[in-house]
Amino acid sequence: MALLRILALLLALTVSELHCLPWFINVSESQGPGTILQSFSFNCTSHMPTLQLVHVQPPTTFFNPPSLTRWQGIYVGMVTLSSSARLDALSVNHYKLQLRFTCGNHVMEGPLSVDVRRDPGHSACAGRFASPAGEIIQVLETVTPGARLYTLLLPGLEVQRAQINIISAQDPPYFPGPFSINGQGWLLVPSQGLKGQAEKVFQLQILVTFGQNRSCLGMLKVKVLPVPSSLISFLKQASNITILEDLPPGGKVVQVRARGFDVRYEILSPVPCPLFSIGRADGVIRTTAPLELAQAPGAAVTRLRVKAYERLRPWVSVELELTVNVRSVNRWPPRCLPAMLVTQIPETTPVGTVLNTFTCADPDSPGSILDYQLQFHSPPGSASLCLRDRVLEVNATLDCDARGACFQHAASILVLDGGQPLMTTEVPVLVMVTPVNEFSPACVPHKFRIREDAGPHTLLGSVVGMDKDYPHNNIEYYISGGPTIFSVDRLSGEVHLLGSLDYELQTLYRLNVLLIDHGQDQDPTHHRSGSCTITIEVEDVNDHAPECQPPFQELTIYALLGHSVEVTKVSCWVPQEPQRLAFSYSIVGGNSQSRFSLQGATLVYNNILLGPLWPEQFYTYELLIRVADAGPSIPHLSTTATVSVHLIPWSASTVATRTHRSTVPSVMTPLLVTDTEAFWQPEPWFVVVLTVTSALFVLALGWLLLRLFQGLVQMHQTPSKPAQALLLNGIQGTEESIQGFMEAPRMEMSQAPSSVDLSLHFDGRAQDSRESPFSQTTLHLGPLSLLTPSQRLLLPPGIHYLLFP
Repeated sequence: MALLRILALLLALTVSELHCLPWFINVSESQGPGTILQSFSFNCTSHMPTLQLVHVQPPTTFFNPPSLTRWQGIYVGMVTLSSSARLDALSVNHYKLQLRFTCGNHVMEGPLSVDVRRDPGHSACAGRFASPAGEIIQVLETVTPGARLYTLLLPGLEVQRAQINIISAQDPPYFPGPFSINGQGWLLVPSQGLKGQAEKVFQLQILVTFGQNRSCLGMLKVKVLPVPSSLISFLKQASNITILEDLPPGGKVVQVRARGFDVRYEILSPVPCPLFSIGRADGVIRTTAPLELAQAPGAAVTRLRVKAYERLRPWVSVELELTVNVRSVNRWPPRCLPAMLVTQIPETTPVGTVLNTFTCADPDSPGSILDYQLQFHSPPGSASLCLRDRVLEVNATLDCDARGACFQHAASILVLDGGQPLMTTEVPVLVMVTPVNEFSPACVPHKFRIREDAGPHTLLGSVVGMDKDYPHNNIEYYISGGPTIFSVDRLSGEVHLLGSLDYELQTLYRLNVLLIDHGQDQDPTHHRSGSCTITIEVEDVNDHAPECQPPFQELTIYALLGHSVEVTKVSCWVPQEPQRLAFSYSIVGGNSQSRFSLQGATLVYNNILLGPLWPEQFYTYELLIRVADAGPSIPHLSTTATVSVHLIPWSASTVATRTHRSTVPSVMTPLLVTDTEAFWQPEPWFVVVLTVTSALFVLALGWLLLRLFQGLVQMHQTPSKPAQALLLNGIQGTEESIQGFMEAPRMEMSQAPSSVDLSLHFDGRAQDSRESPFSQTTLHLGPLSLLTPSQRLLLPPGIHYLLFP
């Protein structure tokens, strides 16, 4: 089996592929010292490898350091059980070994897990009892007959109902009497005692049988010691000791002292002692565990039996009994459920509503009565909450409809126990009162008056809504139905005019204003609404001018000296307001010499003046009559009627006055025509740029015309100069644009008074008209292709040009 394991590990483990993988092995508890637990193979060719056992959990000496040997070019490591190995699955059934393999600079570590399995056929005898030397027991010869000397501790001894027998001979006279051992493993002193058996050693071979065919042997050696010649005794010590339960583990309880040489101390009972221990050298008794009387009421009183003995002569000893009383200490404050209360309630919560019931207990004294006190923090002295026993209730009406009334109630419940010292627990309480929308908004019906000529967006007034919920008057306004020419501001309630009014069409409007509150409830969707009626009266405004029929009259009258003549009656009214009949009339134009007057709407000619002002011939008056409404309404609008009166003076042959009336039909009512003309208004910077550019252009054009004018004047002032020079000046006046003639050779003109340096290349001569029989000048030029069209236009007239190709 071991060989197969080695071959498998040879295939799996190499230095080139090292993985820290755990190994698991199972071993029977019957395996003894020297047993090979696991073998490992390693390949390390260039270095001397090492295999180490780093540590074992739990710590034990059952395992030898691993061995490492070379075999056929590979290294084989083994882990074996040591000589002290006594595996017991009931005591420890799992060990973890950490192994480290080193090959040069390469290090690999891995765990080896050893599981110990139960072996039903394995002997349970272990320790010194099962060793060849056996277990040695020392006892004084004065030991009480029948006393317990030793307890055999074997795993599963009581469970498996093992039988224990002493099989060695106990024959007198060496043995004073037989030693006995019971089924619990207690070795008892012979009934005859051991008096006079000092310095004797009694060997007892014990057989332990576990059922059929399962047994083990062990050896016990009882060494009888003589009574010491010197006495050992405790110093004077109080037998009753009281300590507090809050003494921590390791705290000093008391120190016992005894007279003697090199004295040692131990606790004889109770065994084991879970709460106390004693120092072997100093005799100080200390606590080993918390003394919680609430969890362990039996710790209140503990009786200790302490033994003092000499280290070199253990049989020289003395015993002392102590009683340790543990007194309760109030160390823990009360514990409450809930430890903190945070809740919210609506402001409509009725008085007496239970918010919470607190359950508190004292860990130091379960079932004790606790005291509860309610303390307010904010607002201080609030009476909204009260505490009855352990119950927190609403004590007063909660109201959030006033400024600062709806707030958080911060308090604490103080819980006190009755112990010493007094311990308290504070339970924080936070009760948030949430607002409730209880009241509907309302407004008082109101009446507004507005002129009919008011323009759009005119403010008529404000609807004032009221709401008792806080925040007060947090209202939105809407118009429910009604005319659309009015609007109400959603937040301020201001009523505005949107369109135009006409008193003649409608004089009264009624608006149903809907009021909806918001932001007054914990639930933002919970609203209340109300409404009221707003009456709007339209005030009449004089917005229509009167109209006259006809607007223009042409009349002819005959005037009698000294008489007044009724000319005509002006007939005017307001078509849109036929009920308006009060008008004022006045002549505003054409009434020269004041011969005409108005009596109400009647135009009268007054011919009572005498003297040179009397007209002797036909005369025409163009009268302008202003007609204005004359009522309380303002503004007063007016219109103008035109009356043309042809006046014929009286003569002797005239026997009667006749009036000729000529009217203009109403269809000739003047019309007002509005013509809107669009125009372009450029930006200022564009105007500046355009002005500067135009000025530069005018300057350039003037300069060019000036140069051209100077050339023409020079040509007319110097007619005797050769035509070549004139041509040259004309060409140079065009900004010297011809560059091809700048390199032409200098040529002399025949029959010229002086030679001219010409820029143009030509082969002819110019002749003066006075010298030529034909009275004309001829100029021979070069190729025509050298002159541009603009240069050809600048050639002076009156000269014949001979052009050759």
